[in-house]
Amino acid sequence: MYNPYILPPHPIAQKAAEEVMVRVREYMRMHPESELHRQGKMFGVLVYTDGTSDETHTIAAFSAMLDGSYFLEGYVPPVYAPSAMPIGKDKLESQRLQRLLFAEYNLLNKEGEKKNLLDIFAAEKHIIPAEDWFASRRKTSESLPPSGAGECCAPKLLQYAFSHHWQPMALAEFWMGAPPKNELRREGCFYQPCSGKCRPILRWMLGDAFLPTLSSYPLDPIETIFEDEWLMVINKPAGILSVPGKTGVVCVADILSERGTKDILLAAHRLDQDTSGLLVLAKTPEVYRTLQAYFQRRDILKRYEAVVKGADMAGMKDEGMIDLPLLPDPLDRPRQMVHREHGKPAETDYHVRERRADGSALVDFFPRTGRTHQLRIHAAHPEGLNAPIVGDRLYGGAPHLRLLLHAAEIRFMHPVTKEEMHFCIPSGF
Repeated sequence: MYNPYILPPHPIAQKAAEEVMVRVREYMRMHPESELHRQGKMFGVLVYTDGTSDETHTIAAFSAMLDGSYFLEGYVPPVYAPSAMPIGKDKLESQRLQRLLFAEYNLLNKEGEKKNLLDIFAAEKHIIPAEDWFASRRKTSESLPPSGAGECCAPKLLQYAFSHHWQPMALAEFWMGAPPKNELRREGCFYQPCSGKCRPILRWMLGDAFLPTLSSYPLDPIETIFEDEWLMVINKPAGILSVPGKTGVVCVADILSERGTKDILLAAHRLDQDTSGLLVLAKTPEVYRTLQAYFQRRDILKRYEAVVKGADMAGMKDEGMIDLPLLPDPLDRPRQMVHREHGKPAETDYHVRERRADGSALVDFFPRTGRTHQLRIHAAHPEGLNAPIVGDRLYGGAPHLRLLLHAAEIRFMHPVTKEEMHFCIPSGF
């Protein structure tokens, strides 16, 4: 089976998804009262063979319920459909009823074995919902699978296929209808299965070989732009981590140490794995702390270059400031979401440098703050540019070999010599 975490999906799944998109839009036209007009949902398709021939077939699913029903003609049934969702008189009673419900979700794997949600999530780290993060008693919560686990499209589709002894070939999930309140979803865009609810389930159903993979584009060499005894400035290629993190993913320090660098190298700031550009590395703890203080006081000027593309490029202003507070999505790390109540401040100035004939635009971003995925969300969000960065697999960007986001310019005072340091490496986008 083609890995469901690879975006864009396999062409055969894309074609099947486009056919379902037409069907959903017709459903929305015929049902103006449908919930999809207020808040959409994820749909999915699975392409499979039935074992009797090489001919392919397609099944479709929607997450949870659609307009109050688990069942709709043309879509697979749920893994388990309770007659009524459990409602407890208090928190402990609700948890007990939720546990009973999760015990009824028995999911098949590709070998035909069964395991319920409680067993699947037994070794997983407990996920605290965003609405409970700031509750003083959240630490007393019982560790249970996240609400809605097992109701997403991918588990539904695979369960139906395995129960009929079919061979899955390719899977695709996509958003249809109005965007959700806080998450950043765009109609007709493809998304990976979520990390909080789906990843443990898909690990059971498909095996570890189908977990998220590294970026497929080749890695460029690291270019040293400046170096002295206190710090180093490099041009980080896309696809490399700024600091050690994900198991099996190479980081800047790993590559530089292989070159024979003996210095301690501490990244004074971070660039996303898929972002290229200028990165400042400190060689001593003292220089690191000074550079960190610069960033906290916003004494460092940074300029990023990005190519963005959306449905309404004519409506995008030539310059402005975007102010959208951000919060990590607990159910789908590393994705972030806009959250007006609890999000941390995130501000970005921008200037459209060039509008292109293909409908894209080259934009300069000047972040005032440094939140995770800040520029990516500020570009994609309807209250931002409403034009995702090309190649952004998380937030609905147009398909491309890589994320077209590059840290092009940085200006700061040297922590020791007090000289002004200014570096500029254009993206070439």
